[in-house]
Amino acid sequence: MGHFDWEPPGDADAPTAVLLPGGLYSVQGPLLYWCAELLLQRGWRVIAVEWPPELSAAAEPRRQVEAEIDVVTAAFGSPDLVVAKSLGSHALPWSIREGVPGVWLTPVLTDPAVHDALARAGSSHLAIGGTLDPMWAPAATLTTRAGMETVDGADHSILIPFDWEGSMRVQQALMTVIAQHVDGTR
Repeated sequence: MGHFDWEPPGDADAPTAVLLPGGLYSVQGPLLYWCAELLLQRGWRVIAVEWPPELSAAAEPRRQVEAEIDVVTAAFGSPDLVVAKSLGSHALPWSIREGVPGVWLTPVLTDPAVHDALARAGSSHLAIGGTLDPMWAPAATLTTRAGMETVDGADHSILIPFDWEGSMRVQQALMTVIAQHVDGTR
């Protein structure tokens, strides 16, 4: 595992966001890349985590995800925000426990610990998924105070199959929702 960071120039007191990728969806993927750009332009420091390929097949991903958050916290201090995609959503229980707001892109709601944490989440959390994503399916019956955005016809990458233009429009609209959420956490 590893991480790298971007800082806004000359702002040592910038709030810190940690980006946690999916198992096969790096921080260079469009959802996380645009989140990083959005945060940087709003004056945030962004710490991006990189997983080893074998983590996506790990029997206990939450333990390993939380261990990497501990490494980042030891190096940079406690984050002010977590932005996580899929596998990275195993940090949701940690985020709730530590009181750190989050943006959860296609969280793994089929995992009881992630589902439970989102059910306990307050309005400082935003979760986004698509109706074609089986890992998002439990969201239909979830009761939570977190913001929830369900994208009709979108898959686990928030892509609309065979519709690149529609996919781009949906992701652009989601960036506006995420920007509003981020602005509300400061």
